[in-house]
Amino acid sequence: MSMFFGTGVAMVTPFSADGSVDYDGLERTVEHLIQGKVEYIVVMGTTAESATLSSTEKKEIFDFVTKITNKRIPLMAGIGGNNTAEIVEAVKNFDIPGYHAVLSVVPYYNKPNQEGIYQHYKAVAEASKLPILLYNVPGRTGITMSAETTLRLANNVKNILGVKEASGSFDIFNQIAAHKPKDFLLISGDDPVTLPMIALGASGIISVIGNAVPAQLSDMVRKCLAGDFKGAQEAHFSFLEFTRLCFAEGNPAGVKSAMKQLGICDDHLRLPLVKVSDGTREKIVVEIQKLVR
Repeated sequence: MSMFFGTGVAMVTPFSADGSVDYDGLERTVEHLIQGKVEYIVVMGTTAESATLSSTEKKEIFDFVTKITNKRIPLMAGIGGNNTAEIVEAVKNFDIPGYHAVLSVVPYYNKPNQEGIYQHYKAVAEASKLPILLYNVPGRTGITMSAETTLRLANNVKNILGVKEASGSFDIFNQIAAHKPKDFLLISGDDPVTLPMIALGASGIISVIGNAVPAQLSDMVRKCLAGDFKGAQEAHFSFLEFTRLCFAEGNPAGVKSAMKQLGICDDHLRLPLVKVSDGTREKIVVEIQKLVR
């Protein structure tokens, strides 16, 4: 069974009031996720505000998380962008111990066609020492990777282990689940559809809300993976309003607000992101208190 089977969390990057990385908060976040029994952590995904971090800061965070986790939990590194040559060099030179795969997003802004997406990932996968997890998130990239392109990559490129699917399209989910190679991972990229995606054959979730509620979420996912969907339904429904609020004013502003309430880290963000409004924060406080008793 793959080490990326179950609950992964796209970890936030805690910041101090002056905008610097809060390493004490980052350590508390890592420990919170490990104690919550998630299966793996994704470092430098979108939720980490990676777009606002310098290459030096990213390297320091990658190193810090390796040191803190100390081989207790598998790690996945977020390395993606819209300049193929740059990403090829980045994955080729990535050699930080403790990381077992790379999460790489569909190239954004350029809006490549399907052949361009295929050639991008082929070049990245062939350059990488670590397996590549595709990441389809058209709400952020402006382009959808089709099920046909995903399956073409799954069948033709050996160093691709699966896809994080955040397209919101059950047509795409169905096509991938029905026709993918047996060992190719289909992973939910959206918290609210984790249960139905696992019912289709997904291997788990890379979650945002898991930053705040790792124990509760990973318990639900384990029930789903064991086929106990009836037992998982109560938790699934209990997360819906909290999840909606976490994304109501942008990610990770919402989940950081919840994490502040839990005493894990503060809710500072880097511009252009800002904290949630007082009204949303008050609603998040109510919901997180329901989930964490």
